[in-house]
Amino acid sequence: MVVHIVLFKFKEENKQPNMIQTKQMLEDLMGAVPSLTSIDVGLNFSKEERAMDMSIITTFASKEGLEAYAVHPEHLKVVDFIKEVVEYSKVVDYEKA
Repeated sequence: MVVHIVLFKFKEENKQPNMIQTKQMLEDLMGAVPSLTSIDVGLNFSKEERAMDMSIITTFASKEGLEAYAVHPEHLKVVDFIKEVVEYSKVVDYEKA
């Protein structure tokens, strides 16, 4: 199994509505992207300086599944929106036994 984690820091302008819309768009990918086996989207409540605003944890059966997700048209629509509303993001990908 492959785990793909992304952390997002949103722009301040329209932050809450953009976070809610992003969360919904990401959750809607379940069932729309065949290689996506699970997705968990979390909105942060921590007030720490180092805190990010949102996390996603997705799983795939293989690296090829992650690669298929990365270029899937429905995922790319979400990516286009995210690029408009996010300052930056961080990613971790790993294989889990």
